Amino acid sequence: MAVENWVSREIALLTEFRRDLHMNPELLYDVERTAANVAEALRAAGVDEVVEGIGRTGVVGVIRGQSNTSGRTIGLRADMDALPIDEATGKPWASLVPGKMHACGHDGHTTMLLGAARHLAESRAFDGTVLVIFQPAEEGGAGARAMIEDGLFRRWPCDEVYGMHNRPNLPVGQFTIAPGPIMASVDEVRITVEGRGGHAAKPHTAIDPLPVTAALIQALQTVTSRSIDPMDSAVVSLTTVHAGNAFNVIPQSVALTGTVRALREEVRNHIEAQLAQMVHHIAAGFGAEGRLEYIRHYPVTVNHDHETTLAAAAAQEVAGVENVHLDMAPMLGGEDFSFMLNEVPGAMINVGNGPSADLHNPGYDFNDEVIAWGCSFWTTLVRQRLPL
Repeated sequence: MAVENWVSREIALLTEFRRDLHMNPELLYDVERTAANVAEALRAAGVDEVVEGIGRTGVVGVIRGQSNTSGRTIGLRADMDALPIDEATGKPWASLVPGKMHACGHDGHTTMLLGAARHLAESRAFDGTVLVIFQPAEEGGAGARAMIEDGLFRRWPCDEVYGMHNRPNLPVGQFTIAPGPIMASVDEVRITVEGRGGHAAKPHTAIDPLPVTAALIQALQTVTSRSIDPMDSAVVSLTTVHAGNAFNVIPQSVALTGTVRALREEVRNHIEAQLAQMVHHIAAGFGAEGRLEYIRHYPVTVNHDHETTLAAAAAQEVAGVENVHLDMAPMLGGEDFSFMLNEVPGAMINVGNGPSADLHNPGYDFNDEVIAWGCSFWTTLVRQRLPL
């Protein structure tokens, strides 16, 4: 089976909408224009209830089916924010805003869910309620958590929730999904090594924090290589080091930052404990003080088994069994849809973006050919999960 017929009537309008979003990218929670355009389009489509300002700038649309004998509600989520990157695609619809671009395809995700919402509001060919969730601040701002804390699932309790992301270099018309952990937790580490500054010619009168830092950088790599089961995937990456401002002065302190990724919460907890212990004791061994600030951003994204099967079934109806891959390899990138999956059973599926630059690359662009496939997946999922 291919994409649904209704999409062909809408594709030119949806493509225009997507390219307008692409030309006008907005970051984190500052997605006022995007959110306003989404809300306006939902109201124009006849969506029963449109609520703005959930989680600061999130938009929620409520679409009621022909009947509600099931009493069930399913949530469909798309993200709206862009990235702080200068675009290098050269496309006619390239970003008009210096330093900002849709380098992860959220413009496409928003458009696909909007297209599905338009059709669902027109047809009403389902039994129950569909909640379309347009979320800000996925790229580092935890917009999903903000919407939840602002009452998303208290106001509109959902039985299931689903997300969709594009996958560069997976052929257009194909989908991929897997149960269990599919994306990693995302944490930030900030380490301070406090020594005692002094003259570079008299190191014996100081406590040099630089050798401490060198020892720490080496030692912290053993957290994943020597204290975690090799079958568990995890990463500890120290990415910045800042110290001193003169060639002949031993600095007072060194500041380091980095990130930790894991695919199991138990491994995440273990890494945090190990880092704290090592930072303290290694620094103390040099007579210095080591301090760790461990900041938890996103939890592990875990697809629920049953809902993964349901999402795959919808994709198979749209694309054919042979074009739906059920063995998607986990990635150590993060995704704040994880917060929603911790609240409500659900799953995230990936849709092929075709030959493409990678996500978060200045040369990336969402492939407009994918719009029809994504829209068809959403409406098929609703029809299957809320049958009349």
